[in-house]
Amino acid sequence: MPIGAQPGVRPLAPDSELTLRAALEEAVLPALRRAPCVVSFSGGRDSSTVLAVATSVARREGLPDPVPYTHRFPHVPDSHEDEWAELVVRHLGLREWQRPAWHDEMDVLGPFARTVLRRDGVLPPFNGHLHEPVFAAARGGSVLTGIGGDELFSQVSRYPVVRLLARRAPLSPRALPRAAFSALAPAPLRARRAGRHLPLDFGWLRPDTARRLRAAVARHTASEPLRWDRAARRWLWPSRVLHVAGAAKERMAAAHDVHVSHPFSRPATLRAAAVAFGWAGPRGRAGELLRHVGDLLPRALCERESKAGFNGAFWTATAASFAQRWTGVGVDADLVDPEALRAEWAGPDPDLHSVTLLQHAWLAQEGPAAR
Repeated sequence: MPIGAQPGVRPLAPDSELTLRAALEEAVLPALRRAPCVVSFSGGRDSSTVLAVATSVARREGLPDPVPYTHRFPHVPDSHEDEWAELVVRHLGLREWQRPAWHDEMDVLGPFARTVLRRDGVLPPFNGHLHEPVFAAARGGSVLTGIGGDELFSQVSRYPVVRLLARRAPLSPRALPRAAFSALAPAPLRARRAGRHLPLDFGWLRPDTARRLRAAVARHTASEPLRWDRAARRWLWPSRVLHVAGAAKERMAAAHDVHVSHPFSRPATLRAAAVAFGWAGPRGRAGELLRHVGDLLPRALCERESKAGFNGAFWTATAASFAQRWTGVGVDADLVDPEALRAEWAGPDPDLHSVTLLQHAWLAQEGPAAR
């Protein structure tokens, strides 16, 4: 869980000469010029937007169409987005589409994960190895992802107050005290209150570790500005959530001579979004997509509310088998309770927040050959 601000990253300037659409178009153009341009495409709204914008720009500039790359997991029902993905590809008129089907290969200790662990070490997030075959397919070219879309279209943590101030919700006398506290209380006070209610029940952590984690998350959350435009420029852009994951993808991509870009996470996109969404933030992802790129995508896709889940692809018999034979090495016993961690992994549905520790443990136990 990358928490806090990335050292050395400065907040973004408050103005932008680009519309959100123009910022996305500007973001995809360098990748399209470095063919093959592969788009990590699930059929969800974020990756569909990137694919649609890239296709539009490629045809306008006389460049080769981008190539969508879609993971399919036939044995993971929650992951099935074939209908949505086919709708988008058909709407865009794309002819080339890579759609490999996986069974247990994407396990957190499967062949792709082991390749990344041996070559690059443990990289966040734990499921980053999903992009290893995508980068291989784009060798010498470029990859575009939809990373950052969730953050771009999310509201600030104190959105209930913003809803009242922006008159997006009726004013209720019962809501006034809580809204006043949320809007006016100093950040340390809000952090102490929030820290008591954060859903961070990670039983494998030592009590002091869990307390410090909860306090760190609460402080970071409480530091978020009330205004969405300021939050995007001063809180989201400098956050380690974007920069740590981005650096990990760049490290993986470099092994394949690939340039990787995340159009939703670029400074120009965040600055343009701050202007487009204003102080109150986006009015829902569907409405903003229709407003800014609705001419490029099927309306039904913009308005969909469902979201696929891929967790079943990450923990299979491969991970469970290693967890059973784990000797206890590779974790800091001052921070983590090894026996509680072992019990977590032995359960029917382990919390995937613990999986980075599993990858550390695998590297330590498998010895020099694994490293």
